[in-house]
Amino acid sequence: MSTPMQAQMAGATGQLHERMGIEVTEWDPDRLVGTMPVAGNQQPYGLLHGGASVVLAETLGSIAAALHAGEDRVALGIEVSATHHRAVSAGTVTGVCTPLHKGGMVATYEIVISDERGARVCTARLTCVLRPRPKA
Repeated sequence: MSTPMQAQMAGATGQLHERMGIEVTEWDPDRLVGTMPVAGNQQPYGLLHGGASVVLAETLGSIAAALHAGEDRVALGIEVSATHHRAVSAGTVTGVCTPLHKGGMVATYEIVISDERGARVCTARLTCVLRPRPKA
C-alpha cells in the first residue's frame, strides 16, 4: 500500500528527483532513506557535484516534512545548508533523513549522505515551514 506522497512521486515524470535518479527506499517521517547514483550527477572533475548532494538532501527532507505535515498542510523549504566532507567518484550515495524538530509550524531535518563504504560524504540540514494547504 503506498502513501499519497509515494503515488505523487511515482507519477511525477520528468521531475528533478527522477532526472537525478533519486529513489526513496524507506518511507517514514522519522527516518526517510533514499539513494542517488554518482554517475550523471558529477562535476567536471568527475566527482559527485555538491549541488547534487543538496538536491538529494532537500528531496528527502521535503518528503519527510510533507509526511509530518499531513494532507491538510504543505511543507515549504525555507533554509538548506550542507557541509561536504569527502569526494566520491563512482557508485551510489545514500541519504538518511532524521528529524531534529517536528513542530506545528516548522520542521527541521538532518540528512547524512554516505558512500557505499558508509563513509560520510555530506551532512545537510533542511528547515521547512508548514502551511495550510491552499484550497483548490
